[in-house]
Amino acid sequence: MARTPSNMISLGSIAPDFNLLDVTSNSNFSLSENKGKIGTVIMFICNHCPYVKHVNPTISKLSKEFHSDEIKFIAISSNDVINYPEDSPEKMKINAVENDFNFPYLYDESQEVARAYDAACTPDFYVYDSNLKLVYRGQLDDSRPGNEIESNGNDIRNSIQCLLNGIENQDLQKPSIGCNIKWK
Repeated sequence: MARTPSNMISLGSIAPDFNLLDVTSNSNFSLSENKGKIGTVIMFICNHCPYVKHVNPTISKLSKEFHSDEIKFIAISSNDVINYPEDSPEKMKINAVENDFNFPYLYDESQEVARAYDAACTPDFYVYDSNLKLVYRGQLDDSRPGNEIESNGNDIRNSIQCLLNGIENQDLQKPSIGCNIKWK
């Protein structure tokens, strides 16, 4: 398994808008029309990466806990499906159902969105406030496949709680670690 860290872009950066296919509903989805009233969690994930498979249950649980009009969750897969057919839109939809995702799972065929976000790995997490300003980037939690730490989503949970409570996140933000995005 490759161990690629996320790029820790500057806090306060504005989320680039996008309009991508949601494989779960087979409709187009734009960030500007679907952002949360208080915050938006954007995740770069895929189907085949063992790091993502490891955290899928936690992502699903967190989204069920927080996904609402106030906090929105959005997942994006940007991998090259020619060389990684397991990440195809058809298989993304199956993955979303199997993992009981209650959020859109978007296909970034051109990889332009991943480049705009400077996403580097899967999973890679970004949390934005109501104005789509970046307040958190990095890991879900300290768990990794094989490190015997249970995945609990504490880093993302804390960033969401800070938004809901209207306070600044003072915790150390650590890069995510995962498989590199499979560029064309």
